[in-house]
Amino acid sequence: MEWLLLLEKCIWFGLAAAGFAVLFNVPPKNLLTIYCMGAAGGFTKVLAMHFGINVVFGSLFGATVVGFLSIYFAHKRHSPPPVLAIPSVIPMIPGILAYRTIIGLIKLAGEIQPDTYQQIVSETVNYGIKTMFILMCLAGGVGIPMLITRKESAKDLTFKRRRQKDIDITED
Repeated sequence: MEWLLLLEKCIWFGLAAAGFAVLFNVPPKNLLTIYCMGAAGGFTKVLAMHFGINVVFGSLFGATVVGFLSIYFAHKRHSPPPVLAIPSVIPMIPGILAYRTIIGLIKLAGEIQPDTYQQIVSETVNYGIKTMFILMCLAGGVGIPMLITRKESAKDLTFKRRRQKDIDITED
């Protein structure tokens, strides 16, 4: 792979991430960070695919990089990690695979030749399963680093209980 082509893809991943950040009204101070995170996630995905890893695991690796970077930059930028992670990972959503899945379903809904039916079903199921797994990997890749790096566990969280006395007073 030419490094110039890889650099171009990183630029486009970063620009798309920054574009989605603007669309979601992310504070302007975070745009450069989101651009860099989107470029880093896209770089990881494309590099993994270059070395023979399939698109599903490449997306998982790219989303995991975005997830860990969002935690790091959240402390630096004083923003919640999802504000940084979600726009950065959106450019990795498999739009063409989802499109091909829908086109295959539309073809199956219409009149179809019996000799091509099996091929269209096979392609549609293949595209649909890839799309589903990539989306699950993107969600897991962003979410799992946030779960791993939590400071407190669910057992340590406390909730305020309303006392019966407070409830009785408000009901009168």
